[in-house]
Amino acid sequence: MAFNKFKKMFTDEDEEMGAEDEFYNISDNPLEDASKVGNKMILLEPRAYSESQQIADHLKNRNSVVVNLKRVTSAQAKRIIDFLSGCIYAIGGTMQKIGVGIYLCTPKNVNVQGKISDENEKAKTNEEDIEW
Repeated sequence: MAFNKFKKMFTDEDEEMGAEDEFYNISDNPLEDASKVGNKMILLEPRAYSESQQIADHLKNRNSVVVNLKRVTSAQAKRIIDFLSGCIYAIGGTMQKIGVGIYLCTPKNVNVQGKISDENEKAKTNEEDIEW
């Protein structure tokens, strides 16, 4: 009897919304409806640390985000990168530096191939190749 009373406390809406609806889940089914899977590339230039949550929300919705940190101070940029690093770790995604102050953040469902080398690395490599 007590179980029936407890069961009646929940509405049909509560039963329809499962626990997986609240969390970041990725289906292994490639035929899943494209509207449910993130397939956007979002370009953002945050002007303050407070915009970090917006970037994280895009990642949670399985969208890739290119973040340009040139409009924030170096201290704010460090805080944003620290916050995004934690978010990306939590969802199993990746972060890759693609330029000075520009980062590509991707969720688990996006595979990034290749790597963009830094101009400083090229200069060091060229210097090492030269024999004096």
